[in-house]
Amino acid sequence: MMKRVLLIAALVWLVAAGISPVAVGQDPRLDAALRDIDTRIAADFAKDGVGGISIGVVSADKLVWSKHYGYAEAETKRVANNDTAYRVGSITKQFTALALLQLVEQGKMRLTDPLEKHVPEVRNVQKSYAGTPAITLLQVATMHSGLAREPGCANHSVGPNSVWQKIVVDCLPQTSYVNEPGTTYLYSNIGYASLGAAIERAGGAPFITQVHDRILKPLGMSRSGMEATPAMRANLAHGYQRRQGTTPPSREAADRELDGRGYRVPNGALFSTVNDLSKFLIWELGLGPDGILRKETQDANYNRAFYYNAAMTAGYGVGFQVTRRSDVVMLGHGGSTAGYHASALVHRPTRLGVVVLRNCDNCPADAGPIAASALEGLVKSVR
Repeated sequence: MMKRVLLIAALVWLVAAGISPVAVGQDPRLDAALRDIDTRIAADFAKDGVGGISIGVVSADKLVWSKHYGYAEAETKRVANNDTAYRVGSITKQFTALALLQLVEQGKMRLTDPLEKHVPEVRNVQKSYAGTPAITLLQVATMHSGLAREPGCANHSVGPNSVWQKIVVDCLPQTSYVNEPGTTYLYSNIGYASLGAAIERAGGAPFITQVHDRILKPLGMSRSGMEATPAMRANLAHGYQRRQGTTPPSREAADRELDGRGYRVPNGALFSTVNDLSKFLIWELGLGPDGILRKETQDANYNRAFYYNAAMTAGYGVGFQVTRRSDVVMLGHGGSTAGYHASALVHRPTRLGVVVLRNCDNCPADAGPIAASALEGLVKSVR
């Protein structure tokens, strides 16, 4: 009887701490890998202890383990849980690309469409290459448009979400081509912002509405969105920026961006949580609800990517990054904004996924390396 009481007490503590106990039926081979992940994150986080780290592990169609380190809000020592909202930066691009693929399925767009068919203002971009065809939606979505990473206009990342489209259009004449389209990988935030404008016009509804109604809502991602709602703010991980020397970490820039990021809506405005992103990872693994995208469209998309380094360890598809560590090939995306870093990765053959959310900039324990290392270890543990 005493053992049973102690077991129940332990489970209650785990839930209160935001740590999921091992799920019933979970592959026991994951246990050692999870302990190793926990040990390594705790050690890395202890190097400076700024902000916090949240991690979730998905196996097949379940979030089977999660844990939270440090604080969602250092000033009040408030600890994060699986419903704590973080900014996830460029993970937003996965949802923008998914909205594009939905419109392709509906026949409202084609990947081979010139971007200027939907956003004619792109003709005003500077330093175009004479004689080259107009850039396509596929080139923009796979980071081969040749467009600069950022526009040249001032204050492009300031302003509420309601004006993001205007900022994009106003900034295109002050944006330049850096490479000849279709020839070289170049990460472009203004490219994805323009893609969002194309989706809005072709889809016949505001971009934010399309993402909410056609992706977030069907997936049950009720605590995710482009706006910091009152519910999100009540359980928000505040972003901290770590500075050199003895200056204490600041949350000023991250808090200021809660009211809007200017043109950076389709390329980096999303808020999400461990629970919600786990639902998206489950869908990426092919185990989520029907109706988001046809399975053949989803599978075909993951079979189309372009490596951009000689070692072929990194690549980009329509809205997703490819990361290869030894023989483990992971799909997903990372993200960073003022005060936040995030990473969400899946390994489809083993049906495993990892999400890591971090509310600190310039910190030793970074979301991207943690997620990739954790997923690699998990995959190898079940092979």
